[in-house]
Amino acid sequence: MQRFGQGLFPIAILTLLVGLTFWLQSATELKSTGSDSLLRHDPDFFVENFKLRRFAPTGELHNTLVAEKMVHYPDDETTVVYEPRMTFLKGPRPTRLDARQGLVAPDAREVELVDDVRAVREATRTDPEIVFTSSRLTVFPDDEIVRTSAPVTMVQGASVIRGVGLEADGKTQIYQLLSQVNSTIEKKRR
Repeated sequence: MQRFGQGLFPIAILTLLVGLTFWLQSATELKSTGSDSLLRHDPDFFVENFKLRRFAPTGELHNTLVAEKMVHYPDDETTVVYEPRMTFLKGPRPTRLDARQGLVAPDAREVELVDDVRAVREATRTDPEIVFTSSRLTVFPDDEIVRTSAPVTMVQGASVIRGVGLEADGKTQIYQLLSQVNSTIEKKRR
């Protein structure tokens, strides 16, 4: 019986060593050999002090987007711009929009401005400038349309209009406040 026990001891030690080797390999092995960069929200590039110009098919400058910094995230294809300033030059009254931050859609057909949004439509000889303020504004640059469901204040001279929600069309010059509208309108002098 002693000879049989002497033969089992080396086999047991060898089996234990093989088991520990497999355990050590699995414990130290990387869980995934692929990149997890698409699982993280890490930027793949950034640009400081950038300016984007869009031209009409006729070649004239249509609008610009200027920002302090632009950061692109590949996991969800978002582009964040800091301190964005948009300018629409078409027509007799250029319009400037600015905010603390903007989110640009992957195809750049939609820009969402957030935090301290301010839009200024320049004055003409007969009409004072129009100033819009809101916390959020979605801009469709190609269509010259802006929308928001947030509260909006619109000021032109001494006239003040407040409401919740706005749809504005830069081509037709139609501004529509959607709900809870109250206003103080200055009477035009002749």
